[in-house]
Formats: sequence, C-alpha cells, structure tokens
Amino acid sequence: MNYLNMNEKKLLPVVLELNILLADYNLYYQKLRGFHWNILGKNFFDLHVKFEELYNDAKVKIDEIAERVLTLQHHPVSQFKEYIKMATVEEITPLMEDTEMVEELLGDHKKLLTQMRLILKHADEAEDEGTIDLIGAYIRELEKSSWMLNAWSKNTSDHLDTSMIKEA
Repeated sequence: MNYLNMNEKKLLPVVLELNILLADYNLYYQKLRGFHWNILGKNFFDLHVKFEELYNDAKVKIDEIAERVLTLQHHPVSQFKEYIKMATVEEITPLMEDTEMVEELLGDHKKLLTQMRLILKHADEAEDEGTIDLIGAYIRELEKSSWMLNAWSKNTSDHLDTSMIKEA
C-alpha cells in the first residue's frame, strides 16, 4: 500500500542515501563518545560538555533517520558491520589531542553535509518533502555546530572575511 502517494522507484535512491547517512551518524556518534571519554588537558571542561551535547544530538538524529527510512516503507540498516562498510565517516582512535579531535569532527561534518546534500537532491527529484524538511534542518544545525567548533579552534587574534564590510 502506497500511503505516501509518492513514486516508489524515485524514493529508492533517497532510502539508499538515508541508510548511508545512518551509517555515518552511527560512526560519528561513537567517535564523539570516545572523544568525550578520553579528552584530557586544559580544554577538558569545555570539550567534555560539547562532545556530550553533540553525541546526544547525534543519537536523536540516528533514530529520526531510521524512522524516516521506515516511513518510506523500507528497513533501515542496523548492523555495525554494515555501517562500517557503508559509511564515509571513518572509525579512528580517540587517543589524540583536543585540537586534533576538533579537526577530525570538522572533517566528519564535511562528509555529513555532503551526504545530506546528496539526499536533498534525490528527495527533490522524488518530491519527498518530508525528507527535504528533515535534512534541511539537519544541515542548518550541523553548519552552526561546525562554525562553533571552527571558532573554538581559532586564535583570538584571527579574523573572518571582512571583504563585505564597508569602511565608514
């Protein structure tokens, strides 16, 4: 029964890419847990809390992505061996310096954003407004988290692009 009133063939690429995003988010989530548990140094308090905030957000997104796949009448991938095969986010050791952790997460954000934009492309072709709405919100949230992590990694003397600011 097609209760969604959408073209099932056009939805297949959406489902396939959502499952890749699900795999990516599972590996990203576990990476954040590892960073949360293993952070050391002067930035411990800031990053310990930030990593927990990020993994709690990732946990919610994992469930929402899986439920979107189910809504589209498919089973989500749910085995870690499959996640590792499918994911663009890579499993790594959490035993690294705080700045390396942040750099790694920013690299993962690029991968997640690339995957999300691919999903949007397929969802647009399938006229799948539900997925477009879900992923559009994820993009906005992840871009903001990326901005914050990037700002954390800067020196206080650094500046952003000022070319658009007119001198008075």
